Amino acid sequence: MDESIPSNAGEPLLFANLVPNRSRELEYKPGCETWGVAFSPDGSYFAWSQGHNIVKLIPWPLEGCKINRKNTNRLKLHGIAECQSREKVIDCGQNVWGLAIGAPRSENGSQPPVNPNQCATGSVLATGLTNGEIKLWEVPTARLLFNLKGHQAVVRCFAFISNENFMLVSASRDKTLRVWDLKQNGKLLHVLDDHRQWVYCCAISPDFNKLCSVGGGNSVLLWSTISYTILQKLEGHAGDVVSCEFSPDGALLATASSDTHVIVWDPYTGESLMKLRLLRIWSLASRRPITVAALANGLCCTFSPHGGVLATGTRDGHVKFWTVSRVLPTLQHVCRNALRHVTSTQQVMLLQVPKKMKEFLVYRSF
Repeated sequence: MDESIPSNAGEPLLFANLVPNRSRELEYKPGCETWGVAFSPDGSYFAWSQGHNIVKLIPWPLEGCKINRKNTNRLKLHGIAECQSREKVIDCGQNVWGLAIGAPRSENGSQPPVNPNQCATGSVLATGLTNGEIKLWEVPTARLLFNLKGHQAVVRCFAFISNENFMLVSASRDKTLRVWDLKQNGKLLHVLDDHRQWVYCCAISPDFNKLCSVGGGNSVLLWSTISYTILQKLEGHAGDVVSCEFSPDGALLATASSDTHVIVWDPYTGESLMKLRLLRIWSLASRRPITVAALANGLCCTFSPHGGVLATGTRDGHVKFWTVSRVLPTLQHVCRNALRHVTSTQQVMLLQVPKKMKEFLVYRSF
């Protein structure tokens, strides 16, 4: 979600297309889909599930890698020794339906180094499998850390809690979410079973105090990560809700549904602030899409941590990278963003400031 002024709006530029290295017999067969794409929190690695049990972990950005522009911008990784030496191919043993990369936060807020004598002290890659298992791999070595068992169906999504703790939340088609302690070798802490249909996605607020989970039957649930009880049930979608994400300042929550709408909520009050249609890159200030990508058979997408690049996964196991319009944040948005990182909607409404300023700070106006 972008709350800034586009400086060069227009169509995104497709600058790279990663293609799985597999036999032609496996092309376009069931199981070849890319269901997950993810950047590491520091932006140094990218992972994608390229179908048929395989996840590839590659360094990012794609330095020293050539792009063959005569072949639909197909990226040639295999011919570059520098890239090849650092990329890892991981066979998960089952089809991969969800993946994410997370890292614990050290005392100074930076990412700690990998410690070979302890599990989950550095960045980890979580992979959700068809049989309900979760395999976690060390980044960048691709060493298997542990195999978490408990879900009874496909594991579809993950969210990391990286404050003084380091925990993993998993969402599954078995209608549950599970919370695992990665500092205790993946110990299961909580099972959340309030969904009545498949759970498609989950997301953690930037302050790590709230968890959003979405699923079948129009369900959008907000949880406390302190008590793991439901704070609110948000109603407004007319179809299965398949994705959710918080804004960087935690003041907004976006949910996407098969009803073709994205709803932007205030996660503190549960109020629906706006509805957006179709898959586009939107400016919240104008409530209009600023760019439209010519993407066919898309299944998933994610922005790079530093912005400027959108990665999309497709049904044929490919990943396409797009450059998107650079934006110049307004001074008002910079100030609002700083305030909302530490202030709830209720706290803003108690401030002794003009009504129009309050409406701006709680995203009722732009």
